Amino acid sequence: MASAGPREVRERRTLRRSRFGCRNCKLRKLKCDEGKPHCNRCSSFGVLCNFMSNIPDLQPIAPETGRRLAVRETGELQPPVTSAVWTADESTSYQLNAKCQDFITRYLGRSLITPDDPNMIHVNRKLLKLAFAHPFLMHASLAVALTYDRHLNSSFGCRRSLEECYHWSQSTALLSKRLREPIEAKDKDPIWGTAAALTILAFSSPDAYTPEESWPMKISGHSDLDWLRMSKGKMSLWHIVNPLRSESLFRVMAATFALMHSPLPERGIDGIPRALAAVCLLKVSSTVKDNPYFHAAHALSQTLDLPDSEVTTGQIQLFWRSINGAFEDMLRKRDPVALLLLYLWYRKASRSIWWIELRARVESPSICSYLRLYHNGNVAVQAFLPGGALADSWN
Repeated sequence: MASAGPREVRERRTLRRSRFGCRNCKLRKLKCDEGKPHCNRCSSFGVLCNFMSNIPDLQPIAPETGRRLAVRETGELQPPVTSAVWTADESTSYQLNAKCQDFITRYLGRSLITPDDPNMIHVNRKLLKLAFAHPFLMHASLAVALTYDRHLNSSFGCRRSLEECYHWSQSTALLSKRLREPIEAKDKDPIWGTAAALTILAFSSPDAYTPEESWPMKISGHSDLDWLRMSKGKMSLWHIVNPLRSESLFRVMAATFALMHSPLPERGIDGIPRALAAVCLLKVSSTVKDNPYFHAAHALSQTLDLPDSEVTTGQIQLFWRSINGAFEDMLRKRDPVALLLLYLWYRKASRSIWWIELRARVESPSICSYLRLYHNGNVAVQAFLPGGALADSWN
């Protein structure tokens, strides 16, 4: 095992993948045993196996009546509640079970994204009303609420529940279907709200549950930085729905959007701590054209001196915007300085944003392990890691 290189390990893993597995196993990133008519993983998870194209993704198994069922906290299936509450549009409907109704009362009536932001609370209350007329938004909202509940009540490495997977999958499928149809004015806010929720779900749900299994320690795969692809997908909808149009409920967030898209410096190192500028090889004459870390270092530095309680989603997503071009390539190649910048961003952002903390739980220690294992000789990088010479001053 010690002599096996990354390519040999990758080839062995590739050979073990199932080629004709069901879509549920692919969505859950598990090896399917390809059993017919139901694979073992779908049967144990309580969903209909969908190697056939006419079976929906992650559809809970219904007993003889074929009625849509709700899911207890224990994972058992139960009939819908008697006091029916529905979310429905012209083509789709979903009956909320007792737990969904409880989560609406407990979580969705306030802002889960940034609890202390009055603008987000205003937006969230209006989105909740829209969710009853747009099932794709309701499913996305419930998935975020379930993820938040898991964040509050679970320990390190807790896996996503069947309910989370179901609502996430349903929202993705319904939104995809809606985007293939003409977009009406009444649909624009629900579409943007759903896209934002799906981005949060993608970010807060890493594939791995331990640092050893997580990127960047794991062998490269198609899911590397998948949250970044989801974020770019959301931003591709900007010109279609225009969240800043006059009648948009998101217009109250204009200042947040402006911060997300604020221009970064074009030259120099003003505002970047000296130690960070040194490890990034940044100088007074540096520009984004001659240094791939330039914008990422500037974006990160805007939050480092702020109290954790003052860090906002706008400032956090300014760093997201810097992950493109040469810097994104360096990150995908596991460049040590690029990984260090991401690690420092995780450490700062995860203290104030709960859905970032869910990914940081596994990727932050994974980045540290990778840098210690493969770049132990890079003294400048090691100084920032826990136990390093600069670690205390960066906490």
